[in-house]
Amino acid sequence: MLISSLAFIAALAPAVLGCPQHTNNKRSHLVGRQSDPAQNPNSNTTNNVWAYEASFNWGKLSPDYRLCQTGTQQSPIALSLSNGLSLNHVPTFKYTGKVPGNFFNWGYGPAFTLAHNGDWTSHPSFTYDNETLYLKGWHIHAPADHSVGGDRSKAEMHFVHVDAEGHEGAVLAFRLDPGNFNNTFFDQLPAMIGFDEMQVQEPIEIDLTLAMESVQYFNEFWTYQGSLTSPPCHEGIRWFVARQIMFTGVEQMQAILGASTYSARAEQEVWQHRINE
Repeated sequence: MLISSLAFIAALAPAVLGCPQHTNNKRSHLVGRQSDPAQNPNSNTTNNVWAYEASFNWGKLSPDYRLCQTGTQQSPIALSLSNGLSLNHVPTFKYTGKVPGNFFNWGYGPAFTLAHNGDWTSHPSFTYDNETLYLKGWHIHAPADHSVGGDRSKAEMHFVHVDAEGHEGAVLAFRLDPGNFNNTFFDQLPAMIGFDEMQVQEPIEIDLTLAMESVQYFNEFWTYQGSLTSPPCHEGIRWFVARQIMFTGVEQMQAILGASTYSARAEQEVWQHRINE
């Protein structure tokens, strides 16, 4: 199913969109695909043209992007087992059953925003250090943002979490690589042929626990203080990167790669990231 779901995106190559803000959270009463020219799932469009292929120069494009050049906790970074694995900030999860939301194209690949009417605390959540954060949505980068032991996975999926007021606070990162069997999480995605780049989405329900089970609910992980991986590169984001790889089927991975536009930022030098501390 994933091949037909994602193949249409392959030709799309936007130049001014960063990671999706997942603002398309209103659940429609309609069934099936919908087009709304007034709705833009990505609210972070700017007039400053930038590209992932030239991420080393983002800080020179606009004063708003200064942190991309001068920040002390910029993401992504290279990780390895020489860093050890975290024994601190251990997350506990409250993810159960299917959740409704909107499946759409964020300009670089597939994405999903959870539906809600203003109450973030009703979303699937996780808690670490007595702080609870709530899932806003997920999206995929290809290739992966983070490398581990010098190897960069084929793709990386980000589960973006916010606090009760909706402020982004943490990202769960799933590294994606091909294996021998289809992944049940990706099998549940609907067909997307005929979707327009920005204006078309499909209300669906998906089981997020299938993704969490694929990486053993982050039983082993790296964590650090980082940033958004696209302009304006805001810092203060707690990253959790699963050690376990989320394997897909070969055809599923071919579909993901064929549907994706290059969206990985160059790795940043480790500075004040406090890896696993």
